[in-house]
Amino acid sequence: MGRSVSSIRREVKEMADRWTRTRKALKREDQPYAEELAKMAKMHSNEVFYLFDDPLEAAMFSLLLEMLKKIDGLKESNTDSDSGLIY
Repeated sequence: MGRSVSSIRREVKEMADRWTRTRKALKREDQPYAEELAKMAKMHSNEVFYLFDDPLEAAMFSLLLEMLKKIDGLKESNTDSDSGLIY
């Protein structure tokens, strides 16, 4: 039998909390990125975690989804300011 949504959500939160604690071991310039990754991993709780049995897979899917959204936002801002050119 699979895991419940609440247990997957709890495990992803615990994983993200470990990622946040790990930032202390990183170089100062990398620390904000570690915090951002942990935050992104937790952003899609119910709608994403319902479909996964593996908390790491759920966290990575959420993180990658948020990164793609940021990339699209950057593309849109470049298009607006550079006469239609996308880098």
